Amino acid sequence: MATYVVLANFTDQGVRSAKDSPKRAEAFRKMAETFGVTVKELFWTQGRYDIVTILDAPDEFAATALNLNLSALGNVRTESLRAFSAADMTKIVGKMI
Repeated sequence: MATYVVLANFTDQGVRSAKDSPKRAEAFRKMAETFGVTVKELFWTQGRYDIVTILDAPDEFAATALNLNLSALGNVRTESLRAFSAADMTKIVGKMI
């Protein structure tokens, strides 16, 4: 499984219906399951981003399809970051010349 950090900002539509955000988050968790993606954590945040989510996805295709489906709903825009554990990074730097 690959880990992703997904940073999200509300669109104008999303802000207008912010009170429904917890319900939408639960629907997002269920949507993620249909792509084989697990939502490990989901936080509403203050600052530059409105929501930060940690996902485990079987591959980049599943993660990208999920994010496209989410964005198509019109409530948030996302930025995804592939995250690497310490064990992953040890393997990565082990391949350096």
